[in-house]
Formats: sequence, C-alpha cells, structure tokens
Amino acid sequence: MPALFNTSIHSLPLLSKGKVRDVYALGDDKLLMITTDRLSAFDVVMGQPIPEKGIVLNQMANFWFNKLAGVVPNHLTGIDPSTVVAADEISQVQGRAVVAKRLKPIMVEAVVRGYLAGSGWKDYKDTGKVCGISLPEGLENAQKLPEPIFTPAAKAAVGEHDENISFEKVIELIGETLAKQIREVSIQLYLQASEYAATRGIIIADTKFEFGLDESGQLVLMDEILTADSSRFWPAETYYVGANPPSYDKQFVRDWLESAVVDGKLWPKTAPAPALPAEVINQTAEKYREALERLTRD
Repeated sequence: MPALFNTSIHSLPLLSKGKVRDVYALGDDKLLMITTDRLSAFDVVMGQPIPEKGIVLNQMANFWFNKLAGVVPNHLTGIDPSTVVAADEISQVQGRAVVAKRLKPIMVEAVVRGYLAGSGWKDYKDTGKVCGISLPEGLENAQKLPEPIFTPAAKAAVGEHDENISFEKVIELIGETLAKQIREVSIQLYLQASEYAATRGIIIADTKFEFGLDESGQLVLMDEILTADSSRFWPAETYYVGANPPSYDKQFVRDWLESAVVDGKLWPKTAPAPALPAEVINQTAEKYREALERLTRD
C-alpha cells in the first residue's frame, strides 16, 4: 500500500492537520480521524513518510481502546470510515482511520511514568524530583519507579513543546474533581496495559493519554492511546538499568538526526528537517510493525 503523507478528503470539511493526524468533520457530533504516515521528531515533521506507520498506529490504538474499554469510555463509534467518504477517497482511510465521537477536549496531557527515562531522568538528576514529585535517592536511568506517577502537561500548539505542569495547576485549570478522576483513570489504564504488555515481552516505560467530555459531561478517552508514538516501549529482553534501552519508536530517526549535518553544521532541530536515509526509514517502519505484532499476536 502506498505511503500517505497528506490526505485530500474533499467530501468532508478539514478541521485540523496535526503532526500525524488529519481530522475532518462528520456532521456536528462525529469526526473522521486519519492517521497518516508522517513522522515528527523534536517537534519537527520529517519530509518523508514512514510506510504503513499510520496503519500500524491506528491498529495499535484500536487494540488498546477495545482492551481497556472497561476502565473508561472511549471515542470509538464503530462506524466504518470507508462508508463516510467518497468512493475515490476510500484508499485514504482503509486501515488508518476511525470515526470518533466529537468531544470537548480537555487541554491537559495525562502522562504516566512507570520508569525513570527521558526528560524525567534529566529532571531527577537536576532536582531529585520528576515534575515536582519527590522520588527516592539513588535511582538510575531506566529504573522502575516504586509506583507509577502522574506527571501532567499542558497541551501546546502544533510545533511547540508541551509544558510540564504540577497537579495543583491541573486542579486550577479543570477543577479538583475532574483532575483527580483523570489521574486515577490514567494510572489504572497504565497499570492494566503494562501488565498485559509484560506478557508479550514489552515494558511500557511511560505513556500519555488525552481525554474529552461528552455532551453529558462524562469523561471519555480520545485521540490515540498506548502506541509507539505516544509511549516508550522497551523490549524486555534487552532492558537493563543504567542507560536508555532500545525502544519501539522513532529511535533510529532521533539517533540519526542527532548527528545529521546541514550546511556544514549539526541540524538545529528546527524545520525543515534533513532528508532521512532509506535505511533509517526502513528500520523505523520495521520497529513499528514489530511492536504491533508482539502486542496483538494470538
């Protein structure tokens, strides 16, 4: 199947174009969400697609939405995306789109960390805390935390970095009742998902969830969940404490970009991105496919 970098659905109005997903309006109460093969790294969208990445991410998210439906309602409607677009547009939605409920988004990213990694590790080294949460002394990079922690972020505009915020700030933004509900649900989702993933040889180091409210004010899980784009997945067989283990995500892209040279200088991590070598594209695509196969095989 050809890679899809940009969608061109003319039968529905375009609502938004994110780093990866294009969203179209379907009446007043539903959305058509298409996961493209675009890839972003360091908040910059690469100029080349990763073949079938969007299909893999869509299948992975739907797998988790169905598996975790007992924890919290989600945005899936069950409507076949191919039935809501014109006949000549079906190829753009096959395997990579969902028809979702239209919700009032809550502008807080619900981040759950079960391991010390990435920006959390940097924060801990500097302050002994992660996003203001005190942790025991002497922890190492990639070490499992005594229990998962909720480290929210305020959602930023496309191309901007999300900003880590305190739980007190979340209460200030959305109210105490809703803030506590999101924290409790997010940790429960993480615990159930990580327990299952462990049976498939995958460690979920951290992940993020997004929520919205329906017309009745009920909390609903939305966007994508527990994909290789929104989570840090580590193969259990290569995991060790003390360094960043290999992961099922954009690792090959990030590693290559860190040393990419543009006009005689290291790429400054601003648009436009340098062209990715075929080897990096292919290795990245393979990692995404491997994660899906591990999680969903019988």
